[in-house]
Amino acid sequence: MNFLLRIVITAVVAFVLSYILPGIHIDNFWVALKVALVLAVLNFLLKPILVILTLPITLVTFGLFLFIINAIMVWFVGHLVSGFYIHSFLWALLFSLLLSLLTSMLYKETKDSDNA
Repeated sequence: MNFLLRIVITAVVAFVLSYILPGIHIDNFWVALKVALVLAVLNFLLKPILVILTLPITLVTFGLFLFIINAIMVWFVGHLVSGFYIHSFLWALLFSLLLSLLTSMLYKETKDSDNA
């Protein structure tokens, strides 16, 4: 159930961000759900490998290169899911930063309200 909640929160945030950011376009909410699901699967399977492979540059940049890895993942999802369009890598970077920030804040809020 926790996984489904995270997917829905990510989909809602991604859909809202597509209206705010002019360089990101998501056709409808079902596409946003697909984006959230594919992003979750790629983060589970591919991101640990990328983090290990880029560990030296991540250490040199004090972890800031992880933002680039997140943007690459979002950019890749833009190529995999039809109906999800990213106009440039900078939009992917901004989208991934905002998506990470907002989903973590919202997920923390739902987790805190469950514990209360």
